[in-house]
Amino acid sequence: MAYLRLNKHYIHQHFIALGGIEVLLLMLVALVIQHLQFLMLGTNPISLDNPQGWLPSLVFALVLSCCTLSMGVYLSLVREGFFNMALRTIVSFFLLGSVALYVVDFFAGGEFFGSHLVFWGVLFSTVLVFVVRLIFIGLVDIANIRRRVVIFGAGTRALELVNALDGHTSKLAVQVVGCIADGDGPVAVGESRLLAAPSNWLDFVKREEISEIVIAPDERRSAQGASIPLNALLDCKVAGVPSTDVLSFFERELNYIDIDTLKPSWLLFSDGFKNNRRHLLIKRLFDLSLSLLFLFFMWPFMLLTAIAVKLESPGDALYFQERVGLNGKSFKIYKFRSMRQDAEKGGKAVWAKKNDSRVTKVGAFIRNTRLDELPQLYNVIVGEMSFVGPRPERPQFVAELEKAIPFYSARHKVKPGLMGWAQLKYPYGASVEDAKNKLKYDLYYAKNKSFLMDMLILVQTVEIILLGKGVH
Repeated sequence: MAYLRLNKHYIHQHFIALGGIEVLLLMLVALVIQHLQFLMLGTNPISLDNPQGWLPSLVFALVLSCCTLSMGVYLSLVREGFFNMALRTIVSFFLLGSVALYVVDFFAGGEFFGSHLVFWGVLFSTVLVFVVRLIFIGLVDIANIRRRVVIFGAGTRALELVNALDGHTSKLAVQVVGCIADGDGPVAVGESRLLAAPSNWLDFVKREEISEIVIAPDERRSAQGASIPLNALLDCKVAGVPSTDVLSFFERELNYIDIDTLKPSWLLFSDGFKNNRRHLLIKRLFDLSLSLLFLFFMWPFMLLTAIAVKLESPGDALYFQERVGLNGKSFKIYKFRSMRQDAEKGGKAVWAKKNDSRVTKVGAFIRNTRLDELPQLYNVIVGEMSFVGPRPERPQFVAELEKAIPFYSARHKVKPGLMGWAQLKYPYGASVEDAKNKLKYDLYYAKNKSFLMDMLILVQTVEIILLGKGVH
């Protein structure tokens, strides 16, 4: 097959070649900068016969390449386009890469890379990889390097998967070849999607260049009519074509956990949903550092916002609401007031609506720019919230949603945040159905949370703020 599987992700051979070219390019950049530095200092130039000459360049290239892989840069080129790929590259090079290089240099004695290599190397490397990737896009048809998958199953579960994939065709790295009915089970997918059950699965996957088989029957018990060709699928697995259950496929390709397919046993036995001490400590230090940094730079804008709110309408500039946080504990969340003082007469909680008439003119502006959320830096500093996590809901809504949506309380197993995975992936919503759809992404974050994922959410939130997406 033309793919390399790395940490649950598939990298096409074209990207493997691109990565190899970039490693050589990064080494060349480092060697040139080191050579120029030696010439300016009047010392001997680099000798490739001596490991001390080329070893720093190799380490430099490998560190930046690992940061590129950790941020999912190559996959984002297929799923999200050049702009988001560029954002990920900037973060992977200037933040993760620079920090990693300085750490390596520190433990190597402080003179491993030289005084100028990290700064100028990262700067020129960023420019050059952008040029190389633009050439790559011009030479390679991105649409033709998607993996070909076949779905075993043709019932309602398979139909749900097909419809979900169809809605994200332009952002996926997969192409559905078709669906194969599981024995005498009911058929719900259209005839154009149906494939005849192969007499020889191994010949079929080789002939059709199948990369993966998704197991999505409505019923897996043979007593209920299921007929999974176990031995044939094992033969395919041995030959390099793996089988994946539908829930894990949803998670990996669509970046959410499908609530309708979810079973309690999967939550218990799947990997993820872990809070180790190292991750919690790193996340807390990151939250404190970033919130204090934001507070230092944003306090003038906070002061101007408070004045504008007071001048436009009577009432306090700040207001607070009770929200549900980690492990279901309530806390007070703070915001700049964006609605009229009497927005909720009688104290009854009301869902926000699109083009809500209660929102003032200043309120509409600070909502679009997210200035209304800045007082929540206090919640982050005192530890009630994190920078990244599921958005906290009001207790009245939580009580309603826990009755209507299965597994809703699981989102409270992680600390709520200023920004979240659901806010990136799903438009603004104010209904039970919207809450259910957002829960899919909140559960995905709770299961797969990491420092790198937090960085990805921060990077992509820039686009949300700049374009005003997801705001009412």
